[in-house]
Amino acid sequence: MSTQHRFTQLASFIADSPTPFHATASMAAILQQAGYSRLDERDSWQLKAQGKYFVTRNDSSIIAFSLGKNDPAEQGLRLIGAHTDSPCLKVKPNPEVNSRGYWQLGVEVYGGVLLSPWFDRDLSLAGRVSYELEGQLHNRLINFKTPIATIPSLAIHLNRDANRGWEINQQTELPPILTQLGDDNSKDFRALLATQLQHEHGIINARVLDYELSFYDTQPAALIGLEQDFIAAARLDNLLSCHAGLQALLDAGQAHTCVLVCTDHEEVGSASACGADGPFLEQVLRRLFDSEENLSRAIQRSLLISADNAHGIHPNYADKHDGNHGPLLNQGPVIKINSNQRYATSSETAAQFRHLCQQNGIPVQSFVTRSDMGCGSTIGPITASKLGVPTIDIGAATFAMHSIRELAGSQDLDYLIRALSAFYA
Repeated sequence: MSTQHRFTQLASFIADSPTPFHATASMAAILQQAGYSRLDERDSWQLKAQGKYFVTRNDSSIIAFSLGKNDPAEQGLRLIGAHTDSPCLKVKPNPEVNSRGYWQLGVEVYGGVLLSPWFDRDLSLAGRVSYELEGQLHNRLINFKTPIATIPSLAIHLNRDANRGWEINQQTELPPILTQLGDDNSKDFRALLATQLQHEHGIINARVLDYELSFYDTQPAALIGLEQDFIAAARLDNLLSCHAGLQALLDAGQAHTCVLVCTDHEEVGSASACGADGPFLEQVLRRLFDSEENLSRAIQRSLLISADNAHGIHPNYADKHDGNHGPLLNQGPVIKINSNQRYATSSETAAQFRHLCQQNGIPVQSFVTRSDMGCGSTIGPITASKLGVPTIDIGAATFAMHSIRELAGSQDLDYLIRALSAFYA
């Protein structure tokens, strides 16, 4: 498949997925179109041989699986894990800020946001709204789509230290500006959301009770570079891995039982009912087996690929990497290793993935953080410790991780999809 076609699919997925709620809805729609049936955790499941299913939790996490011909207790499960959330600015419960004739919204920083790139961007707003209508409670996703807000920088004339670096105050410097106030000098944010519900869904007279909404950059994804070497986009961490895992699952054959799990809240530690540190995956897997013994047997014959972006070596900051472990963009998936178990990779699981890539002509790289620097983590160690499943942490090399706009290699998208497809096959 051409680089352009791969990119077009990814760009469409990212555009449709400004929040974890939208990412989960996007994946659910693609799976249903491909013949997967939606399950409800509250129902009794009647699973059919070689059936294809998916289930969501909190509207922001999803697990999809196809039941293979081979007995998973004898052949194991093929699991791929990723996460649906990205660092962002979330709207506070009582957000209205009226200052000097401008209407702003107070925001809370979600995850390890690289803050400075959020200034001077064309921002929109999306997420989930909970409302009451005729005595009943409902939830709907909304997405303003058009640029409705911005966070202007302070002019260099008024901040002479701007290029020397300064600490951004998250309380006072980040509230986005939405509009100028009129004579009434007030705006009701929940009334704005009720209007948006009517605009998007035709819902009239909704009383908005609560919401989970995030600002996001409206600039679309792009292939950039003289030779279209790079993908520039928001939320590559970790929608790129969600997309690659989903494409691999759609291409999977019927021999093995294949599982894709994309969970929320990784950027804040995964400790939630729908996060990797919660019971979601374990509870779903228990329903696939007729006994605890067969589940345990399957787990020990399985492999989980935890797919989350890796730090590519930046040419302007090469000293931030170990000299022997600086992954390059467009040179294949990166195996992430940490002896202190910030990554779950072992020599055994790394060898399995290297062998898989060698068999399929896919280049592969290694990343170990500098010994004098801290190391991030992923859902890999969390899931491995909860399930006891052999796990490897991998990802596509990227720049500007946790920025509002990140950069990945255009060839690495194809390499990652091919590697994950070969794993499922």
